Amino acid sequence: MVISADTHVYPVLWQDDHLLLIDQRQLPERYHIVSIHRWEDVIQALESGIVQGGSALGIAAAYGLYLAARGIQTSDPTVLWKELLAIGQQFKQTRPSKANLQWAVNQMLGESYHPEAPVESLKSQLLAQAQAMQAEDFALCHTIGNHGLSLLPDTPERLTLFTHCNHGALATSGYGTSLGIVRSAWREGRLARVYAGETRPTLQGSRLTAWECVQEGIPVTVVTDSMAAYCMQQGLIHAVLVGADRIAANGDVVSKIGTYSLALVAKAHNIPFLVAASVSTIDFTIAAGEEIAVAQHPTQEIYQIGEMVTSPNGSEFYNPASDMTPADLITAIVTEKGPTEPTQVASLQGS
Repeated sequence: MVISADTHVYPVLWQDDHLLLIDQRQLPERYHIVSIHRWEDVIQALESGIVQGGSALGIAAAYGLYLAARGIQTSDPTVLWKELLAIGQQFKQTRPSKANLQWAVNQMLGESYHPEAPVESLKSQLLAQAQAMQAEDFALCHTIGNHGLSLLPDTPERLTLFTHCNHGALATSGYGTSLGIVRSAWREGRLARVYAGETRPTLQGSRLTAWECVQEGIPVTVVTDSMAAYCMQQGLIHAVLVGADRIAANGDVVSKIGTYSLALVAKAHNIPFLVAASVSTIDFTIAAGEEIAVAQHPTQEIYQIGEMVTSPNGSEFYNPASDMTPADLITAIVTEKGPTEPTQVASLQGS
């Protein structure tokens, strides 16, 4: 399925008085838009996987907090802020490992704390803040994509790039971080093909990244995660591009499970391993990656694909959502501020 060529992919979109979300659970088979009017339904969308990807989660939560504010009946700005503070904690708990989500909620809560301001003015400002955050994310993803170009190998032939999970339009405001670099390389005529690792167990690479590439006519080859090392051994890959859920102050990166193994294999084959993420993904309060908790996802993601059960009764399952890639395996971290040595990301604080 290919959507209309003049249709841009916006996973989160404010329209008139409600929120529109692409239901990413149904891609690539079905392109379905969910219409949401209540903040409680935004919570459900974040928990259920309708929205995926750090920036997209944060943007959706920002609009969710506006929807919450719109429904709070009070003329007291302090009451408004206290109620939003409690709701904001609920949004944070939907995906606690996603730094962009935590950051976005904090930005909205900060915007709501004006004890002397009229309540209706505060509510209007919260909508404006959510819209501004979305526009800013779109612009910085373009910037990340352009910065990443400078780190790609200079080869006589066009490049083949390996991606993991989905850090594209669907995971952000509509352009992408690691897939933003892919888009910039495609625009400049430097890209031959994307190799998209399928990303078990929920297949974001084969379902979402490949879908995005098809929409734009970017050649894409889907491979299983277990094929990555062989592809590199065969000289098929020029660079590996990944995103991040959270980055520690020492440059360690927590991202989708399987990122660590890709980094090890890329290092063994002397292939650049680039992490693309906004500065808001860096948690400067966390010294090292070991301090970042990794969530466990439902075990049925492993043993069930659709209606098909793939393991026998009596098996046990372990399903961590993310893993930690040490800074010394990473070639560079690309943010909107430009490429940075992983061990130097702390210098970006306050920039």
